[in-house]
Order: sequence, then C-alpha cells, then structure tokens
Amino acid sequence: MILFMLPAPPLVIAALGLGILFLLTGCNHLDGLLDLGDGLMAHGSREVRIRALTDRTIGTGGIAFGLIITLLSFGSLASVQMACVAVIIAEVAGKYAMAVMTIFGKPFHDGLHATLHQQTHPWFIIPSTMLLLPLIFLPVSLGSLIGAFFIMVVIPGTLIILAARLFGGVNGDVTGAAGEITRAGVFAIIACTQGPVFFSWISPIF
Repeated sequence: MILFMLPAPPLVIAALGLGILFLLTGCNHLDGLLDLGDGLMAHGSREVRIRALTDRTIGTGGIAFGLIITLLSFGSLASVQMACVAVIIAEVAGKYAMAVMTIFGKPFHDGLHATLHQQTHPWFIIPSTMLLLPLIFLPVSLGSLIGAFFIMVVIPGTLIILAARLFGGVNGDVTGAAGEITRAGVFAIIACTQGPVFFSWISPIF
C-alpha cells in the first residue's frame, strides 16, 4: 500500500511493485515460468520436452517467455489507475489459478505438485471459488472483474490441456507458471477495461 503512495512515476512504481512480488514468492513461480518456456520451445518427443522443462538451466525459450509475460505485467500495471487494487485482484487470481492447477492438473511424475494433488478433491474448487467473492467489493469496474474471473479460469484450464498434451501432465513448474501468466493477464484486462477508456470504446457498439 505504501509503495503506491510514493511520489514516483507509474513506470517506477510498476517496476518496484513487480520486484516486490517476485521477492515475496522467492522467484519460485517466475522460475516455473522460465522452465515452461523452455519446455514449450523444445522440439522432439515428449521426453525431450520434459527434459527441457525440468532442466535447471534456462534456455532461450525460457528467457523469451519470461520477458513477454513480465513486460506484459509491467506495462499493464503501469497503465492502471488504481495499481494497488489491481495487484490485489491479480495476486488473488494467480493463486486461484494455481489452486485450479493443483486440484485438476494430473501430475506426470512424483514431486511437490504430485504430493499436493493427492491431498485434494474436485469439490475443493467450491470453497476456493467462494474465497473470490470479496473481490466484488473492491472499487473496480464490472468489466474488469468479469475479465479477471474469465482469465483466472481460462489460463489454468488451457495450461492443463496443453501440459497434458506436451508433457503428459502437470508439475510444479507448470503450476507456478500458471500463477505468473494469470497475474499478467489480469493486469492486462484491468488496464484495458478500466473506467472511461473502456466505456468510451464500447459506447458506439450500444
């Protein structure tokens, strides 16, 4: 909260805000995003893709994917009118996406994700979704909220399907990447649907 009250340009605030988010998560989810980028860019059999996904070194695919998602987050956060509210919504959305991945993402090998997945049941999605309800009381447009809810469902759903096809299932890297991608998507949605800019764009339609 204090960060967004500093007398600094939006670009500086956005950079500091993202840096703090990365530090608070220990960059673990960012690491998963980079690993997923390597896995997506790898060519060959499923085994080759899994090896690229789980390799501790970062390749060109990981760097490119990480830059795209981080720049999207940075540019979108710098563009929103109420950055503090946007961060709250985006962080909640990111964690919800990771919960969806944990509940429904079939693991392809033993690991932390597999351990957590074994402790879940499909009905866990109900209380997880109910925890999103307080978001409706935040000072944000209805279009932003609807867009955020859409993103936090579509991103993990797409990644579960994509991971099953490419890797045979989900691991912790894919789950962490889901959180980062969902956060970026929500930032972008809020930036595009906030206040007068959004409504002036859709007004000719109606």
